[in-house]
Amino acid sequence: MTESPSSASPISAPAGSFPRWYRSLPRKHRPVFWAGFAGWGLDSFDFNTLPLALGSITAAFALSSAQAGWIMTVTLLASAVGGALAGLLSDRLGRVRVLMITIATFAVFTALSGLAQSYGQMLLFKGLQGLGFGGEFAAGAVLIAEVAPAQHRGRILGFVHSSWAVGWGLAVLGYTVVFSHAGPDAWRYLFLLGILPAFALLFVRRKVKDSDVSTQNRRRAAAETAGTAWGGLVALFRRDLRRITLLAVLVGIGVQGGYFAMFTWLPSYLHTERGLTVVGTSGYLSAVIAGCFLGYVCAGYLHDWIGRRATFILFAVSGVVCVVAYTWIPEGANGLLLVLGVPLGVAACGSLAGTGVFFSELFPSRVRGAGVGVVHNVGRGVAAFFPSTVGALSSVFGLKAAMGVGALGYVLVIVGVLGLPETRGRQIA
Repeated sequence: MTESPSSASPISAPAGSFPRWYRSLPRKHRPVFWAGFAGWGLDSFDFNTLPLALGSITAAFALSSAQAGWIMTVTLLASAVGGALAGLLSDRLGRVRVLMITIATFAVFTALSGLAQSYGQMLLFKGLQGLGFGGEFAAGAVLIAEVAPAQHRGRILGFVHSSWAVGWGLAVLGYTVVFSHAGPDAWRYLFLLGILPAFALLFVRRKVKDSDVSTQNRRRAAAETAGTAWGGLVALFRRDLRRITLLAVLVGIGVQGGYFAMFTWLPSYLHTERGLTVVGTSGYLSAVIAGCFLGYVCAGYLHDWIGRRATFILFAVSGVVCVVAYTWIPEGANGLLLVLGVPLGVAACGSLAGTGVFFSELFPSRVRGAGVGVVHNVGRGVAAFFPSTVGALSSVFGLKAAMGVGALGYVLVIVGVLGLPETRGRQIA
């Protein structure tokens, strides 16, 4: 494959004004970086309001732990469907158009979740939010991977994905302020803040352009997949791509299952098992979030330096160790939670950091959107059962032991990555 000149040639900028990896982006596509950064961060803000509010929602609707876990599971299952559809559509309609649709979807339905009057309505609104949540990654990650030069692609995607930690931090800040002042309906106000990402659409519509690769290949991709939107899905399971698709799904299950099993229940764990207040919980979460930011950034550099496979395996092994260590800290040793929160965040988010770039490099342009959308979000669909599994197991073994399910996800990452090719330096066209 060869990379188009417009997406590969570095664009000059004043020395020292920006890092080299940023200056390597074509000038006309630099807004893509900021749109991806903002979109992923705002996606994180909306998504992370749910784990933070889960305890209050459980009390408001008198739910069991298993029922509460199903709210997250439904959100993630819907995101799997949304991501797969967004990937297929982005190959047909363009990355930017689908990106705008997905941002609008998750913003509107996060806000509507704050108006839910029953458990059923909450499941409905969170499911519809999930459609946009999953789709935003599928369109945005592929778009950025297609405009980024190969030698800096890991770092560029790593910094874009680091905005997840920024959005998570803003969600915790909003949680701290709202829950400290708003009373029993605080969770409703927190969800209503979820409309804020809709304002990012103004920037995307005016500044962000589709990648040259997407524009050049859209018609050809349509012809090669029999002219139907579902042709890309069929192509993923033909002989030439089937093995890659299935192993990449395994990686998607592992990185997301490990993350969601741990962090869906982390606020409840800190509050109910460790006896922390709202402010105390926020402080301990801040350590994890700081680690998450470092994990994304460090993984971006490592993907470019030592390769995709070695980086995934390194963070997966670290994830197993950190999950076990964090959940089995003795009672009365809460200080260790603060210390281990940073490496826990590094391991979990470092594992997630490379999925956008790795999956984009594994698939040819004719089905790249479909490939990334399907493998990431089928993986997410299976990973969606990790939170509800933790909820169900917690009633038998306790929440601390049940959260250890996350370690199993990282084992799946290692198995999947060992069967996939190394893609560092691969040109995208």
